[in-house]
Amino acid sequence: MKDAVEAVATVVETDKPEGIRLQKVLAAAGVGSRRHNEELIDAGRVRVDGKVVREQGRRVDPETAVIEVDGERVVTRTGLIHLALNKPRGVVSTMSDDQGRPTVAELITEFGSHSGLFHVGRLDVESEGLLLVTNNGDLAHRLTHPSFGVPKTYQVEINGPVRKETLRWLRMGVQLSDGPVRPENVRVIDQVGSRVLIEMVLHEGRNRIVRRLMDEVGHPVQRLLRTEFGAVHLGNLRSGRARHLTRFEVGALHSAVGL
Repeated sequence: MKDAVEAVATVVETDKPEGIRLQKVLAAAGVGSRRHNEELIDAGRVRVDGKVVREQGRRVDPETAVIEVDGERVVTRTGLIHLALNKPRGVVSTMSDDQGRPTVAELITEFGSHSGLFHVGRLDVESEGLLLVTNNGDLAHRLTHPSFGVPKTYQVEINGPVRKETLRWLRMGVQLSDGPVRPENVRVIDQVGSRVLIEMVLHEGRNRIVRRLMDEVGHPVQRLLRTEFGAVHLGNLRSGRARHLTRFEVGALHSAVGL
């Protein structure tokens, strides 16, 4: 009798379905209520690993499944943190500094322990603006790898006037000591007296690339602010503050680098 009970228990355990119901995974990822997610599935708007799912109750592994809603990636891995930080001037783009300078880690204490978190790319100590912070190593690696060319937008304050020939030179590309650099877009967005504000979009993140570029064309940077990193915009985030990325921002970043 005992052997029979143990055998039944083994069968029950073996037949236990694996994974979590898709609508529950979507709800946990912030897509909507379970009922709303069931409607999305019924409408054929949800894909799992590239295939449309219409089956209610389909179970998935949120750690490994690639889930999309209306073609937009929904990141469902647990324990991931994705932050946007408005780094002030004078803060070092590092989690610790042996010289005692203020660091990125000191600005994100409200989000808990910074153990495992790291910044994506860098902004030099005098530069300001958008810096991504995460514990998602796969995403961070791809976002900073030059082969993916994720665009970054900067506002560059310089002393003018700026000649049309200089703008044309920037748009055509400038040869630096470590190779050429060609911004995707360069335009003057404001000019007051001798102050000129230029918006520039780059697809690479070499060390001090914007400052070296402007030095080369004879207009050293007076102030440098990064306003966009891929699909993430600085918006009205105050200097020194951080926020969680939205589900849509995280999904767009993953899609941009093929994850």
